Amino acid sequence: MPNLPLSHITVLDLTIARAGPTAVRLLADWGANVIRIEPPAGKDTSGGSVTGLANGPDNQNLHRNKRGLAIDLKSPAGQALFHQLVAKADVVAENFRSEVKTRLGCAYEDLKAINPRIILASISGFGQDGPYGKRPGVDQIIQGTSGLMSITGEPGRGPMRVGIAISDTSAGMFLGQGILLALIHRDKTGEGQWVHTSLLEAMLSKIDFQGARYTMSGEVAEQQGNFHPTQVPMGVFESADGQVNLAASTGKMWVNFCQALDAKALLEQPEYQRAGDRVKHRDQLNIDVNQVTRGFTTADLVARLNAVGVPCGPIYTIGEAFEDPQAQHLQMTRSAPHPELGDISLVRSPINLSACPAPKSFHHAGPAAGEHSAEILLELGFSAGEIKALMAAKAIG
Repeated sequence: MPNLPLSHITVLDLTIARAGPTAVRLLADWGANVIRIEPPAGKDTSGGSVTGLANGPDNQNLHRNKRGLAIDLKSPAGQALFHQLVAKADVVAENFRSEVKTRLGCAYEDLKAINPRIILASISGFGQDGPYGKRPGVDQIIQGTSGLMSITGEPGRGPMRVGIAISDTSAGMFLGQGILLALIHRDKTGEGQWVHTSLLEAMLSKIDFQGARYTMSGEVAEQQGNFHPTQVPMGVFESADGQVNLAASTGKMWVNFCQALDAKALLEQPEYQRAGDRVKHRDQLNIDVNQVTRGFTTADLVARLNAVGVPCGPIYTIGEAFEDPQAQHLQMTRSAPHPELGDISLVRSPINLSACPAPKSFHHAGPAAGEHSAEILLELGFSAGEIKALMAAKAIG
């Protein structure tokens, strides 16, 4: 897509699972020529696992806008072909273990010797080295190791995982940002570099103010369930027909909340006059707020409170969230043409650029392994005879 900011960038995508593909998806959605390299059918070069069925929602969402090239990186011919591609590429993305990188000839020193401008982007569970550097790391494990599960869920109910693969997707987003920083650095210096992050680093960063409470003062955060750990009242409250999220933690919001819902008694109660006192008496305050909100429907609360600057919203299922009028207005889905499934609907990038709006559709659905092998190699200058020889040698599929 020549009008997109990364249309001049070629990416070789060796990633598996979820975190690495999330990083590469950022580049693919904004125009990069992403070549997804997988082993030919029946071979597993990586020793890792894939996310699921090639035509399933997970793989399609992760790998849209990419083209597929199947290479047997274990074979000498396949590795030689990969190195030829590296010579013409800008970025190589991978999430192999360190020994696998070395064995397959895709460690940074290997790639730098071929192309000094190359950017190697790596992602791992715990980091590229250190006491846990060789441990396998997946989202569930990192949610526990990072402390996230200890602050998720209701007090007294034990640790709880977050309902999405948050450490995978967070690490992927950080790696994507790192790749963009490395591209800017290369524009200034002409030098490539090794960019890497890990699921653990990403989650220790994403814990954010909860982490800073510990690093600055030694305070260890605990579970607060559906209520904010430091701002009161903010959380889930009952309505006449269900539940609602609301936030009335500042002085102005608190006054507006009480006035909008005719809660004069709450507004006049001495214990609730100042923000610090509201935090101190948070348990009783939440009970009292609940008594008030029960007298209104969710729709009524959303209308009344937002009108006076108090954030308030419904608690949707995923289906309801996508069908909400605001989500529909934002056009959060795009279609992708699939050779077997027809046009499929996938979730678009949330980034909006005024100078280069995102295309109205994805140009490729997630590819099958090797779906575009011949097409890609022809574009890169390989002859039909050379491609046929690589096929015969089973270096590509």
